[in-house]
Amino acid sequence: MLAAEKNKIAKNDELMVSSLAKDAARTQYKISSRSTKTVKKSDLILFTTQLSVMLDSGVVLSDALEAIAEQSEEEKFRHVVEDISESVKQGENFSRALTVYPRIFDAMFVSMVKASEASGRMPQMLNVLSDYLSFEDETKKKIKGALTYPMIMAVMAVVATGTLMFFVLPRFIKIYEARQAALPKLTQIIVSISSFTRNPKAMTLFVTFLIVAGFALYSWLNTTNGRKKIDYLKIKTPVLGTMFKDMIIARSLRIMATMLNTGVNVIDTLEIMRGASDNYYFQKLWENCIKKIKDGYQLSDSISKVAGIDLIYPGVAKMLKAGEKSGKIGQVSDKISSYYEKKLQGSIKSAMTLIEPVMITILGSIIGTIAIALLLPIFKISSVIAH
Repeated sequence: MLAAEKNKIAKNDELMVSSLAKDAARTQYKISSRSTKTVKKSDLILFTTQLSVMLDSGVVLSDALEAIAEQSEEEKFRHVVEDISESVKQGENFSRALTVYPRIFDAMFVSMVKASEASGRMPQMLNVLSDYLSFEDETKKKIKGALTYPMIMAVMAVVATGTLMFFVLPRFIKIYEARQAALPKLTQIIVSISSFTRNPKAMTLFVTFLIVAGFALYSWLNTTNGRKKIDYLKIKTPVLGTMFKDMIIARSLRIMATMLNTGVNVIDTLEIMRGASDNYYFQKLWENCIKKIKDGYQLSDSISKVAGIDLIYPGVAKMLKAGEKSGKIGQVSDKISSYYEKKLQGSIKSAMTLIEPVMITILGSIIGTIAIALLLPIFKISSVIAH
């Protein structure tokens, strides 16, 4: 009897220690996640889709989260979902539990989940979120894909240039020095750059300067003034500015359509749109719209009256006004967002069509200049040797 009791106590102690170890590991990951990299976008999309399907099928939120955690193949994300599941089981709101991991669930994600909790339409909201995240991920992949060819050219250019400067050029320099002949001016410039890069002290000072300058630039960009300057350039640069504006408008109107269709009021919708906009001027635009609406204006009128720098196309306000008159503003917003998502694809193609030849021209100019600088001594080598 005593032996059996001791074995039982020992097993209970082992279970308790195991449970405490798991809790400690989860807590440790929870703390460290604030400073670690976010999970893959594909994992987040899969999580959102699975949760939407399960909730729509009538599964309780905590059970759905637990099931998703068990099925997750990514260990880091599994810990995150397990921790969120535990928080929900303890009575914490789902949106509140998500805020512990801001690097994974951004302000837009949390805001939309919070709005769905209030409206009672979380499955529909998560489904829209999943579609939006998939669209955003595809957009980023297309941009990266379009930049792949120029980047490969850039890498090859660096390798070719390095080989010419550090292995080919020094041999010609020795020949010219032995004959006491002067190198062509352009070649002398390239030689000076090559000598500079091989000087440890000079390179140390140069790298230190770059680090200090980079830190100063980073600090300035985190100020309001720095952010305003960069955000202004983003939306006013030819071709690229159109792409950035279409991207933000498409996202904002998609959020608006989702919020209004799920019963969220206009002011809360604009607050979420403001939080999801990663541009200072669009944030101010939605903020000013909120003030106008509180003063008694309708959404379409507030957008028309708010002073901006050509942020919203006039047709958007007109279409929203038609939606307000018909009482179908949510459906109208949905159609506008679909239009701008298609327009965004065209803007991306236009931007990539511009970027590729520009990068190729710049790289070609650099490589061409170095090639000419290296060829000039070859053209004169026979006369130098004869001399």
